[in-house]
Amino acid sequence: MDQIKLSAHSLNLSFGKKQILKNININFSRNEVTSLIGPSGCGKSTLLRTFNRMHDLSPDAHIEGMLKLDNMNLYDKNVSVTQIRKRIGMVFQKPNPLPKSIYENLSYGLNIHEFPKQEIPELIEKALKESYLWEEVKDELKKTAVKLSGGQQQRLCIARTVVLRPEVILMDEPCSALDPISTAKIEELIMSLKKDYTIVIVTHNMQQAQRISDKVAFMYLGDVVEYATTENIFKNPKEELTRNYVGGNFG
Repeated sequence: MDQIKLSAHSLNLSFGKKQILKNININFSRNEVTSLIGPSGCGKSTLLRTFNRMHDLSPDAHIEGMLKLDNMNLYDKNVSVTQIRKRIGMVFQKPNPLPKSIYENLSYGLNIHEFPKQEIPELIEKALKESYLWEEVKDELKKTAVKLSGGQQQRLCIARTVVLRPEVILMDEPCSALDPISTAKIEELIMSLKKDYTIVIVTHNMQQAQRISDKVAFMYLGDVVEYATTENIFKNPKEELTRNYVGGNFG
């Protein structure tokens, strides 16, 4: 079985006259966690968002190249964005629960995608258990989600993603607004989820990248400078620029 789940081929992306991504070629493997690292403004989040078609609403965005999920071209005009976002889930930097109950936060997407009504309660329980949130909220499912703590809200957003049974989960700095205890829970969650999902995460936290990643891509000024196993990136990088970045000399 082909191990490549998600890939970019000769990807260039510009907003107006400003080029943000430059000839990106990268493959993300099944059931692995890949961290995208690099200084602010290097294109990490932009790359993540191209896979989820998040730039479709930007009138000045211009994309060239090929993005694929398995063998499907994500930008084929016959491919539905709704279906892509069911297969490729996204978790954002700031928790963004809907102003609804905990239960409705998860049932909302299931109803949109027309999951059988009788299966919804079981799917919600499974997603909350997978997100290490069930024991904390099982007696309060009617409680409004915005009353949860920041760490609980972020785990709810991850549950809202996994409840649709996607194949890929994209995470854009999911722990940057969280305290160390909540961060540790999210990291434990990420490592447990990779048995079922391909995960790509943007992080500025070098220690986090080392703790959770199978592979790491170092980006700089819109380029992927180096992409290798976590151990090689941090202990034996091939590129001097990578060595300087992970060594804390800039960034």
